[in-house]
Amino acid sequence: MLLNIVSWLEDHTIPCLYKSLLGVECPGCGTQRAFIELLKGHFLESFKAWPALLPVMFMLAFLILFLIFRFKNGLAILKITFLINAAIININYIYRLTWPLL
Repeated sequence: MLLNIVSWLEDHTIPCLYKSLLGVECPGCGTQRAFIELLKGHFLESFKAWPALLPVMFMLAFLILFLIFRFKNGLAILKITFLINAAIININYIYRLTWPLL
């Protein structure tokens, strides 16, 4: 079942509009590849494709739990995880734009 889903996802990935119009990767480029690699169990390849996938998934899962259960310090935790995710995404984006120059 999971193999069918993974193969379907691999065949139906959506091209990045930002990259097709401007020729430069966007900050979210690699998200689909990272998710597919994660489903395959290839954690290192998933991290290489888009390092923010697991932290973003954690943040979204925590957000859903916070909306249901209203944890005492949940909003503060969400703010911190958002800032961490923003930092990871921006650092990865800057690295991808400059790595051929390094």
